Amino acid sequence: MSASDKLSAGMDKAKGKAKEALGKVTGDDEKVAEGKADQVKGDLKNAAENAKDAAKDVFDR
Repeated sequence: MSASDKLSAGMDKAKGKAKEALGKVTGDDEKVAEGKADQVKGDLKNAAENAKDAAKDVFDR
């Protein structure tokens, strides 16, 4: 996983946590949902990068 991909996934998760917290404080359910979606997006990016790394390891042998 490249550093920029790792950073991008981490930023999505952090942005999502901030949105979710803001939504909870303000009572904005839509913002809470957006935050959770951003966190899932970050998790999916991590999973995709981990899969690419695993495939690369298999084919580099």
